[in-house]
Amino acid sequence: MQHDVDIRLTINGTSHHLAVDTRTTLLDLLREHLHLTGTKKGCDHGQCGACTVLLDGKRVLSCLSLAASHDDAQVITIEGLCKEGHLHPMQQAFVEHDGFQCGYCTPGQICSAIGMLREWKAGFPSMVTMERREHPPHLDPADLRERMAGNLCRCSAYPNIHAAIIDVARHST
Repeated sequence: MQHDVDIRLTINGTSHHLAVDTRTTLLDLLREHLHLTGTKKGCDHGQCGACTVLLDGKRVLSCLSLAASHDDAQVITIEGLCKEGHLHPMQQAFVEHDGFQCGYCTPGQICSAIGMLREWKAGFPSMVTMERREHPPHLDPADLRERMAGNLCRCSAYPNIHAAIIDVARHST
């Protein structure tokens, strides 16, 4: 039996009033109801990170998140990062550093990297930086790997992905 609820979401700057089944994930809402297919369905178990979006500025695995639980939230997907024809700095860095191969994980990697840098700048610790007292903590390769561990790339483009993220981090501090 289907139970619909009314929710409002602002997705990529556009307000949406929707009636959704209470079992609908945010990922399925984006892809199947709103046809925003940039966010990928990888494992559908929250293990690969391909479905990462920004929810109220924080990175979220949309395959594990029920849409109905986010009434009045703001969602940014890969489609919403480009402004007035200009790529987001993270998107541009991925292009410049060739941070993709097949590209399937790229939207989730980019959204996660943006959210991760916000966390890093706010001084959120990682397992690597738990003992450090710097603010923001130094983003060294081990720390970056730890912070991005939930986003998998089956093509192993990690060196280029990491170079792109470090480049953005360096230019945004």
